[in-house]
Amino acid sequence: MFDLELERTISWIKSNGYSRVAVQLPEGLKLRSSDISDALSSAGAEVIIIGRPCYGACDYYSDYKKIADALVHYGHSAMPSLGNDQDVLYIEARADCSIAGPLKESVGKLPQNVGVLASVQYIGLIHEAVKIIESSGRKAFVSGGDKRIMYPGQVLGCDCSAAEAVSQSVDGFLFLGEGDFHPLAAAFGTEKTLFVLNPVTGEMRNIDSIKDRILRKRFAAITLASEANSFMIIICGKVGQNRSSEAEMIARKIRDAGKKAYVMLLDEINPETLAHYRVDAFVNTACPRIAMDESARFNKPILTIPETEIALGLRDWEDYEFDAIRN
Repeated sequence: MFDLELERTISWIKSNGYSRVAVQLPEGLKLRSSDISDALSSAGAEVIIIGRPCYGACDYYSDYKKIADALVHYGHSAMPSLGNDQDVLYIEARADCSIAGPLKESVGKLPQNVGVLASVQYIGLIHEAVKIIESSGRKAFVSGGDKRIMYPGQVLGCDCSAAEAVSQSVDGFLFLGEGDFHPLAAAFGTEKTLFVLNPVTGEMRNIDSIKDRILRKRFAAITLASEANSFMIIICGKVGQNRSSEAEMIARKIRDAGKKAYVMLLDEINPETLAHYRVDAFVNTACPRIAMDESARFNKPILTIPETEIALGLRDWEDYEFDAIRN
């Protein structure tokens, strides 16, 4: 169902004369790593699979030159803000499916003015969705985003700028994709109702209840962190998640509030890597979804930058906002 573009990748390897090629895969494609390696080896190159976790183009293995001539990065689109490396090939794994039947059946649930969004695997379905929505008498809106966004209507887990660009023109959004990770970014970043249409199952659902449940947990974490006297600020070493200037800014605000602030560089942020640090709370300046989606796994509050400002009394509760990474 997902196009791995093996023939195009093999041709790219041959035409550039690469002898060693690194392959980076998201978790969902690692089951195919042996098949991909076998196929690409037919180009005459040695294939090295990058075993470390990969969460997006922001997490691409920028040190690939230490082990290979080129990198094939699967499952994500390029991130324009990171520049154009001719020795890196992004294979987006586009889905081959149609949403015509399911969307026609459920289009009546959508509001009059609809913003259309998608994850990269389903970005090619946006045109089909727009036609169906507008044939029902509604208006559809699609916009480009900032420099982290490759395609109009595309949403990343950390970037909902394509949604924000049309937010004032729409009554709600339709997201084409699976799961909650990407659509929740748009739901948090705008104040509009968001429907998810799963192109695989044909199911359409409203994720407002999921958003509200997560926000209640966030407010609980902020309340707990408001009593903290010491904070560990996490800077991510990954090329697309490094926000050193933002970390310096929030460290200064914490210290100005009479509290202690420590700064740490870390790539993998999880309960195990944070377990040994004796502080009252953590501030995550890497992917904002780590704090929002996985807070229950941590035994101390882990906040985003805007949440820390609320905990310090520098921002009102009513001014809560999604901590998107901007370019």
